[in-house]
Amino acid sequence: MATTIIEPFRIKSVEPLRFTTKAQRAGILAQAFYNPFLIHADDVLIDLLTDSGTSAMSSRQWAAMMEGDESYAGSRSFYRFEAAVKKITGMQHIIPTHQGRASEKILFTITGGKGKSFLSNTLFDTTRANIEFSGAEGIDLLTETGKLPSVRAPFKGNIDLDLLEKTIIEKGPTQIAMCIITVTNNSGGGQPVSTENIRKASSICKKYGVAFFIDACRFAENCYFIKQREEGYAAKTMIEIVNELFSYADGCTMSAKKDAFANIGGFLALNDDVLTRECRNLLVITEGFPTYGGLAGRDLEAIAVGLEEIMDEHYLKYRIRSMEYIGEKLEAAGVPFVKPVGGHAVYLDAKAFLPHIPLHQYPGLALSNALYIEGGIRSVEIGSLMFGKYAVDGTLVPAQMELVRLAVPRRVYTQSHIDYVAEIIIDVFKKRQELKGYEIVYEAPLLRHFTAKLKPVG
Repeated sequence: MATTIIEPFRIKSVEPLRFTTKAQRAGILAQAFYNPFLIHADDVLIDLLTDSGTSAMSSRQWAAMMEGDESYAGSRSFYRFEAAVKKITGMQHIIPTHQGRASEKILFTITGGKGKSFLSNTLFDTTRANIEFSGAEGIDLLTETGKLPSVRAPFKGNIDLDLLEKTIIEKGPTQIAMCIITVTNNSGGGQPVSTENIRKASSICKKYGVAFFIDACRFAENCYFIKQREEGYAAKTMIEIVNELFSYADGCTMSAKKDAFANIGGFLALNDDVLTRECRNLLVITEGFPTYGGLAGRDLEAIAVGLEEIMDEHYLKYRIRSMEYIGEKLEAAGVPFVKPVGGHAVYLDAKAFLPHIPLHQYPGLALSNALYIEGGIRSVEIGSLMFGKYAVDGTLVPAQMELVRLAVPRRVYTQSHIDYVAEIIIDVFKKRQELKGYEIVYEAPLLRHFTAKLKPVG
């Protein structure tokens, strides 16, 4: 019997790739101030910067877009979208937004503010930025195993339950805006969160009257890990696992640019009538009318179909196996990475990969740039450039981990592309002692990694 897991789709349209030389890429990177975000996409061969909005939509999604109802108010596309989100989340109120960070901005503007705290397993960059922009603070309470890249555990994305309750008591329940669990844990290596952990975290929050939310960008990938790894879930269907996961939450935010295969879009799902009314009022000011929320009707249609397609177990089996395939090649070559591999990406452990580069010289960025120069691969640093802070004396307070994320867009690249990526990583690993660090010459006050300008040290 065949054991190869094939792509559960056929390719119907192709897009050419542009090849460059190593010398050309070195010049391109210098012109981009050594920040991969500033490289023109045409100059990238394999783009693993993000899996957000970069997926290939299906023929069914494209067909649905032709039926988009562009009525300003009450379009039938909205009601199809609303039904699809309710089927998954079971929540009463669905508010469309143009992407996940718009949902965060609306929600955190209303619930945040000076003196408030948001607790999480790990907040990603835009989530933390929107929290801090409101005047509140974001506190990560990742389980201890999640902080150890080389240690294998089934649910390294979990929140530390003891620390969660301790923090609520220390801060005072009235000062906790909410607890928000990210599934899968993007900043923590794409690691899943168990149903047991979500259920217990929800119970602790209810005990103290703290709102409990889910950042649901990759809910389907997380639930597939639950089906594979958590006792009692192997025989359950995906929709049963998904429904249970959301049943513990008071609400959720989602970027539909991830686990809905859409190029744009997101939503807020809520059960609280008063909070919903406040969010809709702010939505009208910032995004648009409540039944389109910054999206065209065609986008609402694409999301509705994508939320159905993401639940296909054949696809999810292929998706997770693709990540494992890269991990197996890297492990055989001794390359350090977060183990086990995540659901949407492989995360290289830059601290272990480049131990000779001090943290204040951003080893993650050095590794990311080396991958681009060597093979035209664009990735993203998730370390002290993205999450580092400054102490009172101006010295860097480094991030918990120094990672480089290679996020694989859904239904875009083939196995040969992935083989090439693994080969380039291994080649860079063999020459790792030649790499040097970077220093910042310009940075913005929030989300500095998007627009920062850097130069090589020395």
